[in-house]
Amino acid sequence: MPTDLLLPQVTDHDTTDLAVHAEELDYDGVWLGELWGESSVVRLTDIAAHTDTVGIGTAILNVFSRSPAVLAMTAATLDEVSDGRFRLGVGTSTRKAVEDLHGATWDDPNPIRRAHETIALVKAFLGDREAVERGAIDADGRVDYDGEVFAVQDFPALDVDVPVYHAALGRANRRVVARLCDGWIPHNVPFPDLQESFDYIDEQMRAAGRDGEVDLDVAPYVPAAVSDDPAAARDTIRGHVAYYVGSGRGYQEAVAGRFPEEAEAVAEAWREGDRRAASAAVTDEMVEALGVAGTPDEAREQFRAVADIDVVTRPMVTIPGNADDETVERTIEALAPSRE
Repeated sequence: MPTDLLLPQVTDHDTTDLAVHAEELDYDGVWLGELWGESSVVRLTDIAAHTDTVGIGTAILNVFSRSPAVLAMTAATLDEVSDGRFRLGVGTSTRKAVEDLHGATWDDPNPIRRAHETIALVKAFLGDREAVERGAIDADGRVDYDGEVFAVQDFPALDVDVPVYHAALGRANRRVVARLCDGWIPHNVPFPDLQESFDYIDEQMRAAGRDGEVDLDVAPYVPAAVSDDPAAARDTIRGHVAYYVGSGRGYQEAVAGRFPEEAEAVAEAWREGDRRAASAAVTDEMVEALGVAGTPDEAREQFRAVADIDVVTRPMVTIPGNADDETVERTIEALAPSRE
């Protein structure tokens, strides 16, 4: 099974150097998120230029700050400069990021509809076979699409094969995965609930007539922290979970599926500005269900358990943004395929 790495966005290490080292450690792919500070697109271009075999991907680009055409051009260009190693991961992000950072309107008409149309259009612009079947590409190979959010016409498809992944959590957003996508990137879905969450996608794929046509890749974030001090490692995961549950309603709801009262306590403390209390409200049971934490041997055993979940095809070692540099290094080393 492939093992990928979501590169940390906040670290004193050079991100490209970390990606090069990941390739040396036999990681199959490296992914990079984007919120504020660095452009993941520019950084991944640099990574592509300094690596040879490791896959590269965005996890994730939001569907508000770039148009579908820009996303398609970006995907096609990164695929070219990486010699076919690129995967495009997109998602809705959070209201906070969309409204307060990008100045966009979260409910125009709603983020899931925007995600659906963005992905449909990106795949059409790339020249995806299913887009032809849906009529988004005409007989002359030109894109023609009329939706609630986007209406475009008379531009040629790029004829580039780039897999498109979606970081969907709720049922409506998972229907987008089922109907349009090549992969699913779940985050903060408790590991014991991944199978049930995927079963809904599988059901919707059958309803859309895609079963048997698409071998959907499931690449969950696996937040991980390795340390000789297991308690410190667990605290790193607590901080990671608290940040997401506190800053995004969708993340809170995903965690609340298994931990309703605990998720509400975390979110309430975060909203009140007490980050320490929010982290402390993340229980040991939540850490176990939402992350990998402990000594190298403990973390490897926990990671293998996640990778062995039937639905998982591409587990993604995810370095929490609150991890110190030593934890970053230990985690990348300890969970590398070359250490198995």
